[in-house]
Amino acid sequence: MIIKKVTDNEFKKYGQVLKGYDFSELIEKMKETPLPSDVVYEPSVKELEDLKIAEELRIREFGELPIQIGYCNGNNYLLNAVEYHRSSEINAAVTDLILLLGCQQDIEDDYLYDTSKIEAFFVPAGTVIEVYATTLHYAPCNANENGFKCVVVLPKDTNLPLENKINKSGEDALLFAKNKWLIGHKDTDLGEQGAFIGLVGENISLK
Repeated sequence: MIIKKVTDNEFKKYGQVLKGYDFSELIEKMKETPLPSDVVYEPSVKELEDLKIAEELRIREFGELPIQIGYCNGNNYLLNAVEYHRSSEINAAVTDLILLLGCQQDIEDDYLYDTSKIEAFFVPAGTVIEVYATTLHYAPCNANENGFKCVVVLPKDTNLPLENKINKSGEDALLFAKNKWLIGHKDTDLGEQGAFIGLVGENISLK
């Protein structure tokens, strides 16, 4: 699979590289977070949210909406699923990593999505990007054997468990958590967790 860069023109439909911020304190704090052999996601981490950059992001990137700052760390080489939110997501690459991205507009009327449309983008350590609301994404992938660490900034409560029972019809069938619409691949256990299985094609692997 061709791995492009977030500085390439092809990335512009998926997001943008953020400039004019000092993320050094945030990236330094991330050194204290675990790097497991699988993947761990923590949506809200107080130690990260207490940093000065959190208020700056809340005001400038989310228009003063309440936010959460967490991380996704670990080792992964597979697509497994795609998700989207009703809002942008900010990712800060603490280490080199690769994102597998697609467009919500390419989801079919029956909510199936062809994985051959996915594109891969290399995000070098220290780079901070905005991933647009209409961009399909999931957990980062390793850029090397040392695993990855990625800061994840989203509107408050995103990805937390739903409080209401959702009628599983139409797009509602994709609603998997708060502000999280997800399409899983049949080669995962996401279906057993109640996810909509609609990825058509191979479960893309970068290994």
